[in-house]
Amino acid sequence: MTSVVREMSVLPPADIAGHTRALLAAATRAIAARRGPTEGELAFVAELGVTRARQGVPVEAVLSAIHVAERGIWARVREVAAAEGVGAELLLDARELYDDWAEAVRSRLIRAHREARAQARAGAGPGRGERDAVLLRRLLDGGSAAALAAAEAGLPAGGALRVLAARPSGAGREHPPPVRPPALSALLDGLLFAVTAAPPAGPDGAAAGLAGPAEAEHLAAARRLAVSALAAAEATGRTGVVHVAEVAVVAAAADRTDLASILLDRYRGARADLGANAGPVARAVCAWLEAGRDVTAAAEALFVHPNTVRNRVQRFTEATGIDASDTFGGVNAWWLCRAWLAPA
Repeated sequence: MTSVVREMSVLPPADIAGHTRALLAAATRAIAARRGPTEGELAFVAELGVTRARQGVPVEAVLSAIHVAERGIWARVREVAAAEGVGAELLLDARELYDDWAEAVRSRLIRAHREARAQARAGAGPGRGERDAVLLRRLLDGGSAAALAAAEAGLPAGGALRVLAARPSGAGREHPPPVRPPALSALLDGLLFAVTAAPPAGPDGAAAGLAGPAEAEHLAAARRLAVSALAAAEATGRTGVVHVAEVAVVAAAADRTDLASILLDRYRGARADLGANAGPVARAVCAWLEAGRDVTAAAEALFVHPNTVRNRVQRFTEATGIDASDTFGGVNAWWLCRAWLAPA
């Protein structure tokens, strides 16, 4: 392509290949579903037009490059169709569907390219941070649009991606913990997010939740898990980058508020029986379980005598009937006590 369209020869081959693969995948999905382009696909094409405008590539050159790629693709399609016995009528139907899709795509690309050039001449337009936030939101929404957003961000096509979530406050950060490129980061909905193809380079002292690896289409779920990992890390006093798998039980407990409500309702009488001692008892049970049922370690964490921990754990068992020394009983005991200690 670069040998035919001279203006494209200055661009990195990986850049051109990534966008070509993304457009081809989007077109294939559209033909299979017998539909026109989705808003996500059009947004990707608009970003491509803006990017090429900023790179100084004329819109005519972009369209020529797409045309060259199309000729090669359809030549290959005809070869494969002949080898697989696909009839000419079905092939023509697919080409007509593609032409309809491509026409809408070209219109959006031309408009976005021209608007970007006009903004550049006027010295206007969104800053890099704002563009990154828009692109990152598309990426974290998941679905087919996320694959296109990943290509636009320079992330590996079809690669497994990781989502990092951190808080901007408390540590004076404006960016998430260090990540190795390629990566995309921005502030969204009060949290700092980063999507990266490689594990984070390392913690910076504050808590950050990590989820993945996942395909671009599944990043919406990865985002939820990263946020859950962040909340779980903060709840247990963890620092640095914490993968959701490391705090799976805590994250599940935080997410399943319906089950927490059932636990609270089931043991409402037990809490009433404990009265003012419910808080100290719950803290002792949590400390004991989180210390691996080590009475001495729990006592040191609470600044009390080990016998105090033993007595409070025993009082909990008597009031609730839950045997916290049992594996599943311990999980229920910890979950219930965490719910007792949670702010109202």
